[in-house]
Amino acid sequence: MNSPVYLDHAATTPVDPRVAAAMAGCLTADGVFGNPASSAHAHGEAAFERVEAARAAVAAAVGAEPDEVVFTSGATEADNLAIFGATAHSQPRGRHVITARTEHKAVLDPCRELERRGWQVTYLTPDGHGRVEPDRLAAALRADTVLVSLMHVNNEIGTVQDVAAFAAVCERHRGVRLHVDAAQSIGKTEFDFHACGADLVSLSAHKSYGPKGVGALLVSRRSGVRIEPRQFGGGQERGLRSGTVATHQVVGMAAAFTLVVAERPAEGVRLAALRERLWLGLEAHGGAVRNGAPEGTVPAILNVSFDGVEGESLLAAVAPRISVSTGSACTSASGDPSYVLRALGRDDRLAEASLRFGLGRSTSLDDVEAAIEAVGRALARLRRIGGACATAR
Repeated sequence: MNSPVYLDHAATTPVDPRVAAAMAGCLTADGVFGNPASSAHAHGEAAFERVEAARAAVAAAVGAEPDEVVFTSGATEADNLAIFGATAHSQPRGRHVITARTEHKAVLDPCRELERRGWQVTYLTPDGHGRVEPDRLAAALRADTVLVSLMHVNNEIGTVQDVAAFAAVCERHRGVRLHVDAAQSIGKTEFDFHACGADLVSLSAHKSYGPKGVGALLVSRRSGVRIEPRQFGGGQERGLRSGTVATHQVVGMAAAFTLVVAERPAEGVRLAALRERLWLGLEAHGGAVRNGAPEGTVPAILNVSFDGVEGESLLAAVAPRISVSTGSACTSASGDPSYVLRALGRDDRLAEASLRFGLGRSTSLDDVEAAIEAVGRALARLRRIGGACATAR
């Protein structure tokens, strides 16, 4: 049997060959393999220069200054550094945080840990398309609020939030810092750190054809935001994230970001057409519910719930033909209905019977047609079985 069609790019993307080539030059004896923190010899200086060039490239790709880029092991670490670091610094002014019920676990779990430590957290409920209204955020702000953490692009349904509007709300309440998880943003939609007005932004390389295990936290110089480090050692990354910087990883992240930002306009048009063909094909099978607004979502993500089938059986039935997920990779093993879809008002049955399609650079029209056909076959068989069982009862 041919390899399954890969439609899980929202979870992770394959490393671009051009990115892999750039990384390979930092791994072997004939390349730039030195420790970038070792300034006593030429090998270390060469690695340091490569890291700083990568920092500048990442900054240029996202509208930041190089000294605002703090490299991390990924967006999860960046989220944790932002949330725990900002609240630790701001604790004397208040102990209240605001987030949304549809955030990634890398934000929700730190917020729950803050609650265990005596903090108060307000969890905003989005509208039926996953959008958080700025007015709702403004109404939730309190005198003791010190941090708001709201994502830019939702990882399950692709909804794009108005970060600039959130920033304006926070700006009117002096002392409230805005953290944004933008792991799904780069290469999928326009993003500019300075223009959006956020204080802290988390980034991931492996959502944008870069390597796994590397990301960054953008820390605004403009706003003067201060955070406390969570990791101590050699004082790397302005003392905010100690540990030897993995030269090959940050070089890979920089190369990936540079490529996806340059290619985004044309790729966005192509993926939008493929996504709409996929939706129309799935809708034709009947009982399909689109999760997230048709407009205001990134073209790379389509989330659909299917009425009249059991979720686990649906995923098992399509798995031999297409690689697809039911939601975030970080929660796929729990077996629980998607908390994101539940927050949108979907009942447990619909939330369980949902598939998230992540389109990417390798996705072709043939792949989309194969997915439509595979899901259609699975739906017909499962609904036939379900109808037979109901008749038997």
